[in-house]
Amino acid sequence: MLTAQRRATTAALILTGSLLLSSCGGSSDNGSSDSKTLKLWHYEGPDSAMGVAWNEAIKEFEAQHPGVKVKFEEKGFEQIQKTAPMVLNSSDAPDIMEYNKGNATAGLLSKQGLLTDLTAEATKRGWDKKIPASVGTTDVYDTNGVMGSGKWYGVTDYGEYTMVYYNKALFQKYKIAEPKTFDELTTALGEFKAKGITPLANAGAEYVAQQYLYQLALSKADRAWVDKYELYKGKTDFHDPAWTYAATTFADWVKKGYIAKTSSSTKAEDAGVSWIQGKAPILFSGSWWYGRFQTEAKFDWDTALWPGSNLTLGSGGNIWVVPKGAKNKQLAYDFIDITLSKKIQNLMGNKGGIPVAADTSAITDPKSKELIANFNTVSARDGLAFYPDWPVPGFYDVLVSETQKLITSSEKPDAYLSNLQKAYDKGVPST
Repeated sequence: MLTAQRRATTAALILTGSLLLSSCGGSSDNGSSDSKTLKLWHYEGPDSAMGVAWNEAIKEFEAQHPGVKVKFEEKGFEQIQKTAPMVLNSSDAPDIMEYNKGNATAGLLSKQGLLTDLTAEATKRGWDKKIPASVGTTDVYDTNGVMGSGKWYGVTDYGEYTMVYYNKALFQKYKIAEPKTFDELTTALGEFKAKGITPLANAGAEYVAQQYLYQLALSKADRAWVDKYELYKGKTDFHDPAWTYAATTFADWVKKGYIAKTSSSTKAEDAGVSWIQGKAPILFSGSWWYGRFQTEAKFDWDTALWPGSNLTLGSGGNIWVVPKGAKNKQLAYDFIDITLSKKIQNLMGNKGGIPVAADTSAITDPKSKELIANFNTVSARDGLAFYPDWPVPGFYDVLVSETQKLITSSEKPDAYLSNLQKAYDKGVPST
């Protein structure tokens, strides 16, 4: 389970000091010393902070490994989410890939024996020292696939959290005050709707909608509530005040037109693009958009933590995993090393990411500094509350389908919560 040490907050995610890049290109297990290709999968957009940093890491890797080429294949989040168990059990498995962290995803694959135990490499190469303990919670899993303790099955090289993205230009155009409190947020939602504008960018077919709902619950919750839900430290009741408030408020926002019913079928990319195009004044989503918005949003914008809540969705970022059947494991380990080097980490920080092993003084972009400062604020108050789909296998799909029903008003909040309870209880491991 999650240890007190791993839940200890990290007031500053950015680490200072010299980071030594492990030597690359040595002998490899599984015969990879003769290999000329590293097969890499990830699903970050090319303009995102991670996409930019990892593209540079590929160049660095090839420079340090003469004659070896990286065969990069961009995959969609949903594609990997749904096919990973099958792919990793086949000869088509990559040497290294990005995968979603948490009990229901990386934890499940580790329990199924599909991932390589990276513990020895984490110690030898110093990953366990470079990655702050609170961020590394999702790198380690016990024999039941529960995060927070056990062996290393993944390595993250960034942090992430959710925030409210505000299109300041639209707020100014319609003379609506940028909210500082939750009451002011709901007032702004009503004022935009009164002017014929659907205020919240949303995506019911993927993670965005369920994250709105989970954040509403978090605003009425505490750390013990999160530990019960995510780590099975007590029984989770989906009809408790926090979940009930979240479901009823979300349904009410749909009824009032703050969330479009047509968004039940839209994907995360649609929500992000609608915000980039200036169609929606507000988007609640993750720091993974930040770098892209810096590049593509051609208007004045700002971010803030969800008002009136000490908790928000967040954790260490998605993790690098090495499939059990990977043919070039040593090359995969070398690539992970490079993504944790100061050069790549500093680049990520200045492109709108939250690096875990950069030099503070090397982050010069004002918006990037603000992003990291807000992450440190959440981290300092032990406010990273993980994600709603993590606790049990298959829960992501349940949350998507059930939350879509709230958006279309085909299901009442009480039935919604009962269906979540049933799916959750079925997946909680017996103790």
